[in-house]
Amino acid sequence: MRIRGAPLIGAAAAYGLALTAFRSKASTKEEFLEQMRDSIKLLKGTRPTGVNLFWAVDQVVKKINETSSKSVASLKTLVVSEAQKIADEDVEANRKMGEHGSKLIADGDSVLTHCNAGALATVGYGTALGVVRAAWEQGKKISVIATETRPKLQGARLTAYELKTMGIPFTLITDNMVGYVMSKHMVSKVIVGADRIVRDAVVNKIGTYSIAVLAHEHDLPFYPAAPLTSFDLNHTANDVIIEERNPEEVIRIGSRIVAPHGTKALNPAFDITPMKYVTAIICEKGVFAPKQLQTLL
Repeated sequence: MRIRGAPLIGAAAAYGLALTAFRSKASTKEEFLEQMRDSIKLLKGTRPTGVNLFWAVDQVVKKINETSSKSVASLKTLVVSEAQKIADEDVEANRKMGEHGSKLIADGDSVLTHCNAGALATVGYGTALGVVRAAWEQGKKISVIATETRPKLQGARLTAYELKTMGIPFTLITDNMVGYVMSKHMVSKVIVGADRIVRDAVVNKIGTYSIAVLAHEHDLPFYPAAPLTSFDLNHTANDVIIEERNPEEVIRIGSRIVAPHGTKALNPAFDITPMKYVTAIICEKGVFAPKQLQTLL
């Protein structure tokens, strides 16, 4: 969790391979590739849900496979360059996403967001929060309602920090206040990030599904925002492995235990929101209704 946010995890995985290449003492291509395979296996075993990690590693592997060079020095350069390219492209994709998504935000809107999908979860600029940021930079008078996002409190610790730094007005709420603020007409629309988008669902931080259902009940638009590196349209929700984190995170707030000793806790890090609750998805290519997603293949 020192590195979190699907786009940033993807870039970090690419840089992990770049570090392997940079530090390699291999004298032959075969020895170099063996070291790379070890790192690939290690990196792919770290986080099972977000698809960006797997995409980034596979992208580096693809570049290695495409070259006919047998020089270890040139292979090192290739891997490092590809990692840098992946990082640079993430920033550019986020800015384009912000440009497209900001058109959905009107002057005076109050946007509810969940978890942290800003610059701290990406290489730069942000996905869902990047959309809000773009609207703010255009001079739109908007505000944000940010959920605290238990159990790791990314909304309270990170999203609130980013919004305050940018000067965007915001209100922090606990996760179980979402229905209340919607019923009081305090929300205009919902914009969240996504760790994986499959054909029939959006996978994002735990609590997103509940927010989507509540948005549907209150006739509020629900927009996930994610780069194409988060899209996994050859798979469905049944193929997604949900990461289960340490139950200790649930029975504690920070270092303080808040539940009786021996309490059994459940701690899935993500949940799955069916496409029927999704109004449209924002990415660097534009805004797409769920039925249009196949065009991105």
